[in-house]
Amino acid sequence: MAKESVKARQKKREKMVLKFSKKRKFLKESKNYDLLQRLPRDSSPVRLRNRCTISGRCRGYMRKFGVSRIVFRNLVYQGLIPGIKKASW
Repeated sequence: MAKESVKARQKKREKMVLKFSKKRKFLKESKNYDLLQRLPRDSSPVRLRNRCTISGRCRGYMRKFGVSRIVFRNLVYQGLIPGIKKASW
């Protein structure tokens, strides 16, 4: 489980990326790199990290489901993800 401060920081970055996306795109197209450098660092989408929506874990993230492998496994065992079940042979 990730710390609450890490989760909050990620949410803050996501909001900032949305806020500055149009401005960043315009500055890149006009090749005005001096003004682009003056924008906040966290407004860059490169600084975002895929995180589990439930636990906040960043490693073992499954993009299709939006959760980490550990949470995914628990959800599958409980039958909360339709169409997926534990393999047995």
